[in-house]
Amino acid sequence: MNKFTKTIISFIAIILILGLAFYPKIKKTFSASESKDNMKGKEKEKGGPGGKGGKTAVIVTVIKSTKLDDILSSTGSILPNEEVEIRSEIAGRIILLNIKEGDNIQKGTVLLRINDDELQARLKKLGFNKKLAEDNEGRQKVLLQKEAISQREYDIAVNSVNTISADIEDLKSQILKTTLKAPFAGKVGFRYVSIGSYISPATKIATLTNTNPAKIEFSIPAKYATAIRQGSLIEFTTENEQKTFTGKVYAVDPKIDPLTRTLQIRALSPNPNNLLVPGAYARVNLILKSKGSAILIPTESVIPEAKGNKVFLVKNGKSVPQEVELGTRAERTVEILSGLSIGDTLITNGIIQVKPGGDVEIKEVVQ
Repeated sequence: MNKFTKTIISFIAIILILGLAFYPKIKKTFSASESKDNMKGKEKEKGGPGGKGGKTAVIVTVIKSTKLDDILSSTGSILPNEEVEIRSEIAGRIILLNIKEGDNIQKGTVLLRINDDELQARLKKLGFNKKLAEDNEGRQKVLLQKEAISQREYDIAVNSVNTISADIEDLKSQILKTTLKAPFAGKVGFRYVSIGSYISPATKIATLTNTNPAKIEFSIPAKYATAIRQGSLIEFTTENEQKTFTGKVYAVDPKIDPLTRTLQIRALSPNPNNLLVPGAYARVNLILKSKGSAILIPTESVIPEAKGNKVFLVKNGKSVPQEVELGTRAERTVEILSGLSIGDTLITNGIIQVKPGGDVEIKEVVQ
């Protein structure tokens, strides 16, 4: 046996001796660790430290009575009550401009004036001509009474007076058109001319818009044509406001559009704070008929089953299944005809995790 082999055998012998010496301590350590792990597992199963007692966190709502209406949903647009493009009826150069973009103005406010010097001169000239014609008519009348002239000659003199008078009235109306006034109260939009500009009836000067009240234009399917009347109520929201607005139908198109098979409707809604902006998209609910009070719950809280539908209630800290009978469905809610009572605590979120009779913990109560 050589030296290397003796060394290997000695090394193995030392390891065996050390193993026999420390074996009891190693076994005791592993046993304690295993026992500790088992205890942790049992504590988790029993809801001890590291768990929450096995309770499922849920969000609930308390059932209450809600007003229920027979509603028809549609989409539409917000329109101004009145809107006009400001244009002049005559051509000329602007000598006064009283239009400020974004200003709110009252009815009758002078917006601009056009130079009327030429028209005033013509009016003065016609005044002189009328005086001359009236004097001539007076002389002709005396001659007619003396039978010095014929009736025809006198009629010509009278006609001359009347013609000049008509020309004066026409010229005065032209002069009035050189002053442009606001036809109604409203807000001035963008201005497209400046003082000194030469304008014609084709020139767009500015826009004037009145938005109080606002108009809501929308359409409904033809089959509801006989169900809508003037005065019917609507509720609507817009893309720029979360607030719910109300209005009343004031006009119904007398005919159904043959292409879309829909009926156009317009309603009015108060807009004192200008929250309803013309051109905005509107989601409209047309109230066809009021059904009174009912129980409405979120659609996501209903669980469909083969024999019907059910929900989960919270009673004494436990989840309790309850069969329900459904009524009218809306976009986010459903009417409950039977199965629930006012004051019941309904689980609206966390339904997938709950089990019949299981412990639950109310995380939040929503209204």
